Amino acid sequence: MKLFRTKNIDAMIAASGVSQLKKALGPVDLILMGIGAIIGTGIFVLTGTGALTAGPALTLSFVLAAIACGLSALAYAEFASAIPVSGSIYTYSYATLGELVAWIIGWDLLLEYGLAASAVSVGWSGYLQSLLHGFHIDLPTVLTAAPGAVPGKYTLINLPAFAIMMAITALVSVGVAGFARLNNVLVAIKVGIVLLFIVVGVGYVKPANWTPFMPFGFNGVFNAAALVFFAFIGFDAVSSAAEEVRNPKRDLPIGIIGSLAVCTLLYVAVSAIMTGIVPFAQFAGVDHPVSLALQYAGQNWVAGFVDLGAILGMTTVILVMTYGQTRVIFAMSRDGLLPSGLSKVHPRFKTPWLTTWLVGFVFAILAALVPLNVLAELINIGTLAAFSLVSISVIVLRKTRPDLHRAFRCPGVPVLPLVAVAFCVFLMCHLGAVTWTAFGIWLLIGLAIYFVYSRKHSALA
Repeated sequence: MKLFRTKNIDAMIAASGVSQLKKALGPVDLILMGIGAIIGTGIFVLTGTGALTAGPALTLSFVLAAIACGLSALAYAEFASAIPVSGSIYTYSYATLGELVAWIIGWDLLLEYGLAASAVSVGWSGYLQSLLHGFHIDLPTVLTAAPGAVPGKYTLINLPAFAIMMAITALVSVGVAGFARLNNVLVAIKVGIVLLFIVVGVGYVKPANWTPFMPFGFNGVFNAAALVFFAFIGFDAVSSAAEEVRNPKRDLPIGIIGSLAVCTLLYVAVSAIMTGIVPFAQFAGVDHPVSLALQYAGQNWVAGFVDLGAILGMTTVILVMTYGQTRVIFAMSRDGLLPSGLSKVHPRFKTPWLTTWLVGFVFAILAALVPLNVLAELINIGTLAAFSLVSISVIVLRKTRPDLHRAFRCPGVPVLPLVAVAFCVFLMCHLGAVTWTAFGIWLLIGLAIYFVYSRKHSALA
């Protein structure tokens, strides 16, 4: 039974009230943080790959993925309003499903956030090199990609990817207030650029390009939904900021649901216009589908703005993912499941300084030395597993702590959370066997660490 011991919720809430972390975030900061994490690689890169899988019906794939996220977001919002403590689903599962489950999901989140930051750093590097090439500036080939990432070329390290990860690490390490201000500015710019694409591109849509609307049937729509689910990863990182929010019980649900709603509308609009301008088959081998659509329409000047928007968009994703991961590690260390040094707060910056730099360096190395396709394999399955667990946890919490004050209540419990689990499992079934195998290996490594170290050093022990 020690494997399933749970943390006392009242004690957790009391401890968060005297947290050493600085409370500097409001509802607008949280919505923009969520948008900053969500709008990036998904809208600027994956829309092309998704169109090849689903055709013009990519819009339905985004809606399907958004439903799965939205149902889980309702559960996240209830937890965030009731247990405003750092750690996201790791903390929520620790209070409901027990220590072993909490460790598994925390270990899962480390992979999700870290690989997402590394993968987006590689995409950021590609767009930066493309932008520099437009000014006739080219880096030495050996410094532009991971070993073996470019067939026929000798590459040693992806230097721009490493550099952006370290720059983001430095920013996150010195304080959440400065990070939030920069994120807000960058998000405003990139949303403006996405809106510019919509306004300019809608006039070049040819409805004939939407026929046939579903060339690969519903199977193509489902497969694309499992792929573009990556595009929505990030809204859950908002909940990891709980102890740095001025009024978490009110503002966290606003940030989680608000950011997801805004991004869903933008994704559907962009994918519809993009496939209406360019026949979907022409996105094969293209890693800049949105700017390609504008070039196809003869709007090269807007395409240049889109390239800049992609760079800014990916920067905010790296920011939020790095931030979210450090806060999960902070919570796990404070609980004794990871070494205590990882939860020490810097006396001046009021951030987990050591954790931030350790995480930043490790995943900067991965971004520099591992190809993008390898990095991306595990991200979706880990996130779907996390969303399934948070939906189950909200049902358990309703049974075990019906008296707990909830500023926001997930509607339709237990039906809607169970539907969320069904959606997530359905999408997981459309992921490849290699992904499942790699995910299983990662979980086995995590279980080994838990039984060798974490179980014995747990604060609950």
